[in-house]
Amino acid sequence: MMRRRTTLLASCTALALALGATACGGGPVSAGGGGKSLSGQTISVAGVWSGSEQKNFQKVLDAFTEKTGAKTQFVSTGDNVSTVVGSKIEGGNAPDVVMVPQVGVLQQFAKQGWLKPLSKTTEQSVDSNYARVWKNYGSVDGTLYGLYFKAAHKSTVWYSPDALDQAGVKPPTTYDAMLKAGHTVSESGLAAFSVAGQDGWTLTDWFENIYLSQAGPEKYDALAAHKIKWTDPTVVEALTTLGKLFKDKQLIAGGQKGALNTDFPGSVEKVFGPKPAAGMVYEGDFVAGVAKDQFGKKIGQDANFFPFPAVGGGKAPVVSGGDAAVVLKDGKNQKAAMKFLEYLATPEASAAWAQVGGFLSPNKKLDLASYGDDITRETAKSLITAGDSVRFDMSDQAPAAFGGTKGAGEWKLLQDFLRDPSDPKGTAAELENAAAKAYQD
Repeated sequence: MMRRRTTLLASCTALALALGATACGGGPVSAGGGGKSLSGQTISVAGVWSGSEQKNFQKVLDAFTEKTGAKTQFVSTGDNVSTVVGSKIEGGNAPDVVMVPQVGVLQQFAKQGWLKPLSKTTEQSVDSNYARVWKNYGSVDGTLYGLYFKAAHKSTVWYSPDALDQAGVKPPTTYDAMLKAGHTVSESGLAAFSVAGQDGWTLTDWFENIYLSQAGPEKYDALAAHKIKWTDPTVVEALTTLGKLFKDKQLIAGGQKGALNTDFPGSVEKVFGPKPAAGMVYEGDFVAGVAKDQFGKKIGQDANFFPFPAVGGGKAPVVSGGDAAVVLKDGKNQKAAMKFLEYLATPEASAAWAQVGGFLSPNKKLDLASYGDDITRETAKSLITAGDSVRFDMSDQAPAAFGGTKGAGEWKLLQDFLRDPSDPKGTAAELENAAAKAYQD
């Protein structure tokens, strides 16, 4: 699920990419009108973040305290947000705010009657500061429950400039050109791609980018909602396109077997570590965090990216993920919680995290000039300018049994497809069987 891929992974890696912010004065929020209006109150905030992400989010919490006088407590839920939050509600110990890492979980919480609709002030900020698509992903049956505070850009292909220069290759703009460039890279001595096949979620991300570009956003939405079946010809076509890469031993470091034994951090190491085995690795903006923090690479110099290229006659895709803040009905301090979300909707709140890195925001009022480097600016600009064509990670919109469980559903079936990509139709049928079961539940 997304928490595996953006939240958890970025938390291990720390950078994702910093989105700088305007030096905005409080925007529409004064969190209760001048002075320390919430002094003496405490709000508890739960989220999947740990390590450096938790430390960086604490800066946002501290800025809120400074502004309003409210104290905050952060509770790290670990990977399984819904289970942890559910048990806390049952135990009479519900947090006030939860940072939810998946659309599917947000919908589940709303349908269980756990959430309070957000305030008019927050909704106005979302209407003026965000592309409409983010409001849609935060809403259930037309009611806004979730504010997207942190995003990931999952349509970035990272490469070693040295490897591409040595092969005399320029960053490609179409999928076919990318495979062709890959062959040129492999002829110069390195495999083209490092693929993290041990982590099934990375394979869903490959599929989603290809599908969004090749089939288009309407089909993407229909498949994400299981309104069309996984046996649809567009799915078979996308699997066939993905299979071109998977079956080409020249393109994948260590071949299929090597890929299936490579986890996400390992895939980044194969490109940016001390012993490079490949020239490129596809994954989200959080790749930069691993390259920088674990291998000392200078982003923009030793590590760079190009946008995931257009497939067939489609447009270049922009797939995203994100964490949405929600307010629980059973929380003890709903008034202060609502004020906290009003604060999170301002550029000022994003600035508190943006300045330390590990952050990307869908808030278009943030000033691109505030980014720490050109690469980050480019990533942020791409996310913001994609506007309503951004699509949320498809497997994160699915029931967990299908889209987010290790060794099951889509993760496992795409690993099987990587192992043997010879039957896209058969794989599509197996995906449909697994999806039908999960969406029925």
